[in-house]
Amino acid sequence: PVPRPDEVLVRVSSVGVCGSDIHYFEHGRIGRFTVDAPLVLGHEASGEVVGLGSAVSRLTLGQRVSLEPGVPDFACSQCLAGRYNLCTGMRFFATPPIDGAFAELVTIHEQFAHPVPDHLSDDAAALLEPLSVGLWACRKANVTAGSRVLITGAGPVGLVAAQCALALGASEVTVTDVNGHRLQLARDLGVTTAVDTGTTSLADSGVEPDVLLECSGRLEAIADALPTVARAGRVVLVGMGADEFPLPVSRIQEYELTVTGTFRYAHTWPAAISLAATGRVQLDVLVTGHYDLDHVREALTANRIDAKAVKPIVRPGA
Repeated sequence: PVPRPDEVLVRVSSVGVCGSDIHYFEHGRIGRFTVDAPLVLGHEASGEVVGLGSAVSRLTLGQRVSLEPGVPDFACSQCLAGRYNLCTGMRFFATPPIDGAFAELVTIHEQFAHPVPDHLSDDAAALLEPLSVGLWACRKANVTAGSRVLITGAGPVGLVAAQCALALGASEVTVTDVNGHRLQLARDLGVTTAVDTGTTSLADSGVEPDVLLECSGRLEAIADALPTVARAGRVVLVGMGADEFPLPVSRIQEYELTVTGTFRYAHTWPAAISLAATGRVQLDVLVTGHYDLDHVREALTANRIDAKAVKPIVRPGA
């Protein structure tokens, strides 16, 4: 690809496999986004700047960068209000019809190629994208010192959200899942409690969070977790899966719960880089396999066939 004046050309180093990639691969759609033509997947990417558009001023050749994969139109009312993640003109990697980063080379606007420190690995630089999802969820929930946080789903986003909550000062962080390996990883990363909801009822676990971050996208998880949230608590729906869910309106009203969703992120990369670079959030420990471009199918199906798989990484140059 040839970069436009305000774009850089990036040789892709690492690309994380996201649940949305798997969903597109297996089902051909997520929510209103439908794959109706050939589509290159992959949006969690890092790489090296190897080409500069004529108007690029903030980056230089050879810089290692983490790619923020959504470029807004910079002009709509949401962009002007600072909510560029809600831009209706957003061009987002691996979201139809925009091709993604399972490729050797990509172009991106220079403002969305973020330089990373030398000691941050290529894999970790790529995983700043899911870290941004977890950080944005914590920000939407106003997680702060003393917060009691429940996170349903110990996938990559749940695990980074848990680490973000701890870094922001949460006093209790409980993570639930049915995968014992992922629950142990959550314990290793410092969560207060890890609950196997396949064997233990969440209602009987004694948790009463101020914040629920629902990262699984599963109806059962939402139904089990929402009734545990304390009065005036905040519920943030992060995981994508179910299109509809019957909300317990009387409970929400009586407890004055705030329920909201998240859609990607905005203004998160500087903080995400700092959290990863200082070791407050560990990203490399999430990586459970590397694949070249000839084996993307195996990368996309790894989580289905291996219970210990957490985050497969595609390395286009391998």
